[in-house]
Amino acid sequence: MTQDHHHHHGHGHHDHSHVPVTFSRAFAIGTALNLGFVIIEAAYGYLAHSLALFADAGHNLSDVLGLLLAWGASALARRPPSHRYTYGLRASSILAALVNAVILFLSMGAIGWEAIRRFNDSASVSGETIIGVALVGIIINTVTALMFISGRKSDLNIRGAFLHMAADALVSLGVVVAGIGILLTHWVWLDPLVSLVLVAVVVVGTWHLLRDSVNLALDGVPAGIEPRAVKNYLIECPGVSKIHDLHIWAMSTTETALTVHLVMPGGYPGDAFLWEVCQELKQNFGIKHSTLQVETGDSAYPCALEPDHVV
Repeated sequence: MTQDHHHHHGHGHHDHSHVPVTFSRAFAIGTALNLGFVIIEAAYGYLAHSLALFADAGHNLSDVLGLLLAWGASALARRPPSHRYTYGLRASSILAALVNAVILFLSMGAIGWEAIRRFNDSASVSGETIIGVALVGIIINTVTALMFISGRKSDLNIRGAFLHMAADALVSLGVVVAGIGILLTHWVWLDPLVSLVLVAVVVVGTWHLLRDSVNLALDGVPAGIEPRAVKNYLIECPGVSKIHDLHIWAMSTTETALTVHLVMPGGYPGDAFLWEVCQELKQNFGIKHSTLQVETGDSAYPCALEPDHVV
């Protein structure tokens, strides 16, 4: 007889909600600072005829959108499960990280295109204005990035916010370099050149965020978990002869789920065994939501999901 055991950790919800609550103030402050700076920077970019400032303002605007997305998703992720959404809305944090990366790529593409076009444009650029505005940008972006630094390793959503702010600080630093170069040499082509370099740097950084968020959106195994290690642990559990239908996926940017069929010829091992396996999966692999199905391997009732190619 097949036994199903669903093991839920009630405090897993607390663990997840602790991260967004901790960073809600950081999201609010970061959004306000950056939105104000976008308006100022775009205005000065127009007045100074500086594409580097426009590039920085465009990047900052995408980060404001990214922060709002991440903030909204972290709030949605705390909503309890419903009749329709049995996992709650945890996966919204994965979608936010993905959209965040796509927005950043699109904005960088537009800036890169404009930079190439501007190489033929000999508009005069005010080096002093560029330096002054970009220095403010370095301060604002560094302060915002530091507010997210502690959560960047445990939550892809927070990491997206941190990466964007850190990239912004770097972009602003590059703009300062362009401004100084123009002041010293009067080479106005330094402005679009620096813009292209900054676009390349940001795209490289964003690629990792895009790759990881696409992986989670496609129910891939989260980056910090080695599937073979999980499989080996389960097979070596006492009484287990083999396992099949193992699935590991992210429910959100901070929570991982697992389902597996354990073939145990000796029959149902008792709740203590299942509790211990779930605890080990949580402590050693960070998998908080495990569902284990026990089978005896009766050939008269073969499991339809046993073959590796069957999902």
